[in-house]
Amino acid sequence: MRYLPHTKEDIESMLKVTGQSSLDDLFSCIPDDLKTTEDIDIPQSLSEWELNGHMEALASLNIACKDYKCFIGGGSYDHYIPAIIPYLISRSEFMTAYTPYQPEVSQGTLQGIYEFQTMVTE
Repeated sequence: MRYLPHTKEDIESMLKVTGQSSLDDLFSCIPDDLKTTEDIDIPQSLSEWELNGHMEALASLNIACKDYKCFIGGGSYDHYIPAIIPYLISRSEFMTAYTPYQPEVSQGTLQGIYEFQTMVTE
């Protein structure tokens, strides 16, 4: 799930569209006994690498295929894929080999695809 921060202007714009004057008005339909007023003890945020290490430590408590002989998948190995990669490879310039009709633009697109594929395979 992605975190989408909202600026003060974004919040005011959304409240205007919904006809509310404040966030309290927006959530007024929620009964008070369901709302919490105490501080929630949430730990400090972790970087992607720290979170990955923490999750690996938790996962190490389980029995894993990498610790034993495993014949499932016949070559399906673990690979670390940073969170940014799905976003980058879904960009339109890398998703399709379609090129525009102008040859000078087409050549640049093809060159970009070639360079990207070369970089990924190295």
